[in-house]
Amino acid sequence: MKITRALISVSDKTGLVPFAKELAALGVEIISTGGTAKLLTKEGIPCIEISDYTGFPEMMDGRVKTLHPKVHGGLLHLRDNPEHVAQAKAHDILPIDLVVVNLYPFEQTIAKPDVTLDEAIENIDIGGPSMLRSAAKNYRSVTVVTDPGDYEDVLQVLRDNDGETTLQLRERLAIKVFVTTSRYDGAIANFLNQEKECPSSFSLSLPLVAQLRYGENPHQAAALYGSWDEYFEKLHGKELSYNNILDITAASELMDEFGEPTVAILKHTNPCGVGSDPDLREAWDKAFATDKQAPFGGIIICNRPLTESLAKAISEIFSEVIIAPDFESDALALLKKKKNLRLMRKLAMTKKPGTCDGVIRSVLGGVLAQSRDSIVETGLDEKVTTIRKPSADEMAAMLFAWRVVKHVKSNAIVYAASDRTLGIGAGQMSRVDASRIAIWKAKDAGLSLAGSAVGSDAFFPFADGLIAAAEAGATCAIQPGGSVRDEEVIAAANERNLAMVCTGVRHFRH
Repeated sequence: MKITRALISVSDKTGLVPFAKELAALGVEIISTGGTAKLLTKEGIPCIEISDYTGFPEMMDGRVKTLHPKVHGGLLHLRDNPEHVAQAKAHDILPIDLVVVNLYPFEQTIAKPDVTLDEAIENIDIGGPSMLRSAAKNYRSVTVVTDPGDYEDVLQVLRDNDGETTLQLRERLAIKVFVTTSRYDGAIANFLNQEKECPSSFSLSLPLVAQLRYGENPHQAAALYGSWDEYFEKLHGKELSYNNILDITAASELMDEFGEPTVAILKHTNPCGVGSDPDLREAWDKAFATDKQAPFGGIIICNRPLTESLAKAISEIFSEVIIAPDFESDALALLKKKKNLRLMRKLAMTKKPGTCDGVIRSVLGGVLAQSRDSIVETGLDEKVTTIRKPSADEMAAMLFAWRVVKHVKSNAIVYAASDRTLGIGAGQMSRVDASRIAIWKAKDAGLSLAGSAVGSDAFFPFADGLIAAAEAGATCAIQPGGSVRDEEVIAAANERNLAMVCTGVRHFRH
């Protein structure tokens, strides 16, 4: 389709001037609006103001300017339909062959921490989506551009085809429009619904980030959608896999629990070991000592710039991914020698406000949505349920275990000191089995559980789990409580002089 007339009205003016200049050089007549028209005129690009084209003034602070039959008739009429062409001619409606529109920055506006409802509503675009949808519906005749990143593609097609666009290009751009408007409307609906804990409907439209080689297994197709690049930057290594992305997410959520310098090792989204120390190399030694077998092919994360000494220690084993807020230059140079190792810079905290769409999982026939498990329990001194109160060191060890166990697949048991994990039992059908595995792991690693704290993600349904922990050497325990047999569990703790905290908060992870 030959481009003879274009309507340009954009909020984001990135790349617009060179694009419009080339259109004008190709003989395209340009109709424009408001600030866009002012910019084009200032740059010496001829354009017709929308009000001059429609014969109707912009009004109501610009709320009404493009909602006019001469605009939408020019976009929607079918060029190969004689009746449409005759009606357009009778009403002095000229064909508009190219629409260049991007929308008011609603999503950027509501991202501001102090945004008001009135400000958000004023940034709901009406005319823009209407023009985009009209043009996209009639893509067989109309080219529609909503992303400045597509300007050069459009120009190249025009150059190659004597001022015409191809059906393939128009179809691709039209699909992009409906993806964009769907996401835009979803953002509006979710914002206006945010006062409800879980709104009556749920909208989600995310841009493609990457087509992945495969999913969890080689026979499964997979892709990544959303805003991954706002959270992570890949500095080195081969492309990320589906499983890498899940592991990186789990590692980041775990690390957000720790403010002190900490290193964690994960495998299949479960922590293998976590250690804290002002010296990251020492933190690594504590984490690695928990389990020296599982970290092979694992994920390593720290919450301080990764040092050369830590890089040297890490490089002694095979790892899939290393994540840090930054890398010292010598550390980066050393780790880059491993060409397949992915090095990721963590750009932002992974925790989000407690909205219902914080965690989304697909199920048969739909999705489950829930807020993130980001609760921070306080006042634990008042939640001691045993006769003996924990010492300061025991309380610190319990808190360490508690921060880790909430990131271990249920049923989960973690034995810990105040600065490190000692044994981790994950994903067992029985809590006693999870404890047995954690004890076996500690023994296999040559770590003593004498004086340790034990953390359980959910209550001990029977006293046997707590008794097993005491026999292994634990002197204190932290768990949610809430079992019908709590009194039996507390009695068993008192009989063995254990200190125990019942937080009242469960941390299942399925």
